[in-house]
Amino acid sequence: MKDISLPSTAGAVNKLIDSLGKLPGIGPKSAQRLAFYLMRAPEEQVLALSDTIRSIKNQISQCRICFNVADSELCPICQNTKRETNKICVVEQPQDILALEHVGVYRGYYHVLHGAISPTEGITSQNIRISELMSRLDNGQVDEIILATNPTTEGEATAMYLSRLITPLGIKVTRLARGLPFGTELEYADDVTLSRAMEGRQNF
Repeated sequence: MKDISLPSTAGAVNKLIDSLGKLPGIGPKSAQRLAFYLMRAPEEQVLALSDTIRSIKNQISQCRICFNVADSELCPICQNTKRETNKICVVEQPQDILALEHVGVYRGYYHVLHGAISPTEGITSQNIRISELMSRLDNGQVDEIILATNPTTEGEATAMYLSRLITPLGIKVTRLARGLPFGTELEYADDVTLSRAMEGRQNF
C-alpha cells in the first residue's frame, strides 16, 4: 500500500491517516481530510465515534438464521413475522440486504453467504454459508429462492452452483433480471435498477 503519511505532520496524526487509509473506498486525500476533521471536531463527538466503533466489535454478531448482522440472536428482518415465509433471497454480503431493502419491493426473508465461490482465491462452497441455506429448505415452507449474488464471475459461479443444488428439490429458483450490469456489486446499484431487477427476476 502506498505510504500516505506526511513527513511534516505529528506522528499521531500520521498514524490516524494511515489507519483511515486502510478503509475500503478511502484514498490518501480522503484519509487526510478525515484525520484533520477529527482533530478539529469537539472531543465528545470523537469519543462518541470511538465508542460506536468499539461497540460494533463487542455487540454485533450474526443472525443465527440468515447470518445478517444482528445485535441479538436474530436480525430485525428475521424477527419480523409479517414478511413472506415462502421466499428467501440469497445475497453475498449483509450490505446487499441494505440495498435491496432500500428499494422496498421485496418482502421475503434473506440468506447471507458471506462470500462467493472463487477457486482462484481458494474459496469453495465449504467456505460460505451454503450448507446453512440448504438446512433452511428442509421445512418445506420455501417455494422460491431468489439468487441475488453479484453479477460478477464469482457471483455467477455461485448462482449456478446453488441452482444445481436447489432445483432438484422442486423449489423455484430465480435470478435478478439483467438490469444489473455485469461486473457491478449490488450495494452500488441505484434504486431504479435494483427495483427492476427484483421485479423482473427470471427462472434460473
